[in-house]
Amino acid sequence: MTGAPLRLVVLGLSLSSSWGNGHATTYRALLKAFARRGHAILFLEREVPWYAEHRDLVAPDYCDLAFYRDLADLERFRDRITAADAVIVGSYVPEGAAVGRRVRAWTRSVCAFYDIDTPVTLAKLEARDHAYLTPDLIRAYDLYLSFTGGPTLRRIEARYGSPAARQLYCSVDPAAYPVLEREARWDLSYLGTYSPDRQPTLTRLLVDAARDAPHLRFVVAGPQYPDAVDWPRNVERIEHVAPRDHPAFYAASRYTLNVTRADMIRAGYSPSVRLFEAAACGTPILTDWWEGLETVLIPGREILPVETTADVLGLLEGQPEIERQRLADAARARVLASHSAEHRAAELDIHLREAVSRCGNIITHSMFCEVSSDEVLSKQ
Repeated sequence: MTGAPLRLVVLGLSLSSSWGNGHATTYRALLKAFARRGHAILFLEREVPWYAEHRDLVAPDYCDLAFYRDLADLERFRDRITAADAVIVGSYVPEGAAVGRRVRAWTRSVCAFYDIDTPVTLAKLEARDHAYLTPDLIRAYDLYLSFTGGPTLRRIEARYGSPAARQLYCSVDPAAYPVLEREARWDLSYLGTYSPDRQPTLTRLLVDAARDAPHLRFVVAGPQYPDAVDWPRNVERIEHVAPRDHPAFYAASRYTLNVTRADMIRAGYSPSVRLFEAAACGTPILTDWWEGLETVLIPGREILPVETTADVLGLLEGQPEIERQRLADAARARVLASHSAEHRAAELDIHLREAVSRCGNIITHSMFCEVSSDEVLSKQ
């Protein structure tokens, strides 16, 4: 680390519960590594019943974790937000636009937005859905940290006026996602929450493959799948796999499947955390294709793009074991060299310090610094 330790406050969707969201594992890996660089972190999470009922992290040893009930209750943390060297507000935070305005009004240092759902966020903005972000807030945030890289970054700056849009992909903590020796239980696995726009691809690449190959074994793990989904008998269903059990899940999979949401395919350059976690665990990955995939993992060498049911079955039934293992080893080496949580924490450190340097710790471009928090809130 270069420079003095930072006091960072993060207001994110969830750190305490990985149920039904990919944010928790992303934050856990990133903030644990960021704390190892000597920084002090406070994570503020909105208290909501569906995460409270499914908490799998209560007292992290790398940051303070606190909960607030509503916007008014956020006032309890105003002093720590004001004193922070940097504050990050995440995507999908309940009442995120109002939270962002309030935090922006309180913050006298760098205020950033971390978008773990960038293509979805931009689609919402086009539809004038401003639940957690508005165009004026994009201009007000000193830094836009984006799950999506590539041309989308320039769009955020040119169209929406962000002072600085920077790529910050998700990552993996290799210590939490080791290679385990397990007997193969499934030929192909999929781990992910139900999404209507992913389901047709999941059906084509896994469900139809299972129907065509009843002698092979498949699994779909994740919550919120409708009861109406017709699963073949050789597809096992698991409602939820906690992060601590992900390595064992992947170790029991000969291959795992990555399926990307439609908005993220259109944007490209949007790797899922599943890619990094599975690769770190030594499980070879089949994936749908999207622009920029080769900048993350090299197709044919570190990951295998598939388009059809026949593509999937050809690999499951025809690829020699030595090739399957070679693919897994290459992907793991690439992830450990380029996509670990330590790499992302170093990138975050650089982005925040560059923002501090640009702003000189005095934010002058935003109207939110020119009025009191009460005046800002009155404009909501």
